[in-house]
This record gives sequence, C-alpha cells and structure tokens, in this order.
Amino acid sequence: MYLISLGAGILAGVLYGLINVRSPAPPAIALIGLLGMLVGEQIVPVAKRVIEGAPLTRAWFASECQPKITGLNPSADKNADGESRQA
Repeated sequence: MYLISLGAGILAGVLYGLINVRSPAPPAIALIGLLGMLVGEQIVPVAKRVIEGAPLTRAWFASECQPKITGLNPSADKNADGESRQA
C-alpha cells in the first residue's frame, strides 16, 4: 500500500510538472485536485456496476458514491423511524 501511495504521488508530481504547477500547489488548485481524486475513486464502483449489468440509478449513486465524495452520511438526515428530519 505504501508503494502504491508513493507511485500515485510520483504520478501527481509528474502531472504537476507537465502543467507547470509548483508544489505545493496553490490552495485552489490543490482543492480541485483533491476533489478530482474523490470523484475518480468512484469510477471503480460505477464501472463494476456497469460490467455487472446493473442499472446506474440516482438512488444508488446517492447511497454508494455521494457519501464518499462529500463525507456526509445519507442516513444522518433521518430519525430512528427512517423519516426525514425537519429543520
């Protein structure tokens, strides 16, 4: 796992070099890069689902991918009875 992480870091460094961005990157560029990593991680479960022939629904994406991208638990907005909380 450490070698894979190192390899990913080297690849990111090469890409930064190709687009002439200094490391550490300016905050906006770094945050956009992190968002890209979070979104890119979700390509694997989407691809698996497509290969399995299962449909890509909004509900599936909201329950499986969106929490990993946003860091928010979709069930956190529901009470013990499964009803949405009112603000």
